[in-house]
Amino acid sequence: MSRTRAFTALILLLCGASLSAKGGGPVVKTMRIDGPISPAAALYVHRAIEIAEKSSAQALLIHLDTPGGLDDSMRSIIKDFFASDVPIVVYVSPKGARSASAGAIITLAANIAAMAPGTAIGAAHPVSIGGGGDSGEKQAKSDDVMSRKMEEDAAAYARSIAERRGRNIKWAEDAVRKSISSSASEALKKGVIDLIADDDTQLLTAIDGRKIKLDIGTLTLHTGNARTDDIRPSFRERFLGIVGNPNVVLILMTIAIYGIIFELSNPGSIFPGIIGGIALILALFSFAILPVSTAGIALIVFAAVLFVADLLIPGHGILSAGGVISFVIGALILFETPSPVFRVSLSLVITLALSTAAFFLFAVGSAVRAQKARVVTGGEGMIDLVTEARTDIDPRGKVFLEGSFWNAVSEGEPIKQGELARVVSVDGLTLHVRKES
Repeated sequence: MSRTRAFTALILLLCGASLSAKGGGPVVKTMRIDGPISPAAALYVHRAIEIAEKSSAQALLIHLDTPGGLDDSMRSIIKDFFASDVPIVVYVSPKGARSASAGAIITLAANIAAMAPGTAIGAAHPVSIGGGGDSGEKQAKSDDVMSRKMEEDAAAYARSIAERRGRNIKWAEDAVRKSISSSASEALKKGVIDLIADDDTQLLTAIDGRKIKLDIGTLTLHTGNARTDDIRPSFRERFLGIVGNPNVVLILMTIAIYGIIFELSNPGSIFPGIIGGIALILALFSFAILPVSTAGIALIVFAAVLFVADLLIPGHGILSAGGVISFVIGALILFETPSPVFRVSLSLVITLALSTAAFFLFAVGSAVRAQKARVVTGGEGMIDLVTEARTDIDPRGKVFLEGSFWNAVSEGEPIKQGELARVVSVDGLTLHVRKES
């Protein structure tokens, strides 16, 4: 009997140690968005909410520091917020962070919005997209109408979110229409956020016991002694974050052009073609998740055509100059998004344009010139060479060329021994020559 009790006690001890190791009690899942609001960020938030729901977490705490981002990604994140079965806490942190543009609307949409001291929120006015094709007053009116439509839509969306979460509706609209921003203390005073906290511990202690209304009912938060469990971005999300960077996309497209055209100009090189193909596939993948301008792509492809044409057609560099201009314009309008966060770096555009021009002028140019160069080996390499007749050639005789004696046949007047003869063709081991005048 004593052995049975001892065994039972041992099992209970092991189970207790296991539970202690796993960490019992309430859990708060955490994640961090430190950068643009992009498709990768939207995917990250969606997965984090699913994990928090499955683990019955008290809340999902999102640390936010963003300059803004894509409207579609912002709306996708907010839809996930509203459909979540766990409370969403957005915490603008660390000190010095900001929640601007799309980030401001995301913060308003959280069940609990908090900020660290020294942070800012706001400036959510949509940026207009300059169009092309028309000009003058007609284009200006068209842009103005589009700008007003974007502003009205964004303002209505911000008002609806602020109303749903019980936040300052006027501030939400002014953040869109007037691009106002507020410090943490101002945002708290105006009812934009719920509290200011120095760190996660202070934040979780402050919201402990709060009641949160969700679609599934009202929940009471138990976060005072909750342990935090960080959700890291997956490989796919990190990968999307890299290839979803406009600067990376432009580099991939440029590499694709380099590799494919170099392979076409040097059949059998293989490696440039493989690299170019991989870069092209990655660029096309990026185009599927980012708002891409077909005009921008067409201009970049046209630039590559001009560079190649300048190698084949004597254009004295005019075609290459046109290629540089086409590349720069295409790169600058490559992405159809009003967010300045997703604009390509001008310095990168100029660098790639000049390096691309140099690539086609020198690397590919050398390959094309090599293909056009006269063959200097084998039978064809002896054509047009001049040698001395070692015997009379009338019509047959001997010449000495390339370190060997060759049978020679005169294609014109007889050639005497010692006279010069020019090779006009090669027929096996016989050279057809003509007297060199």
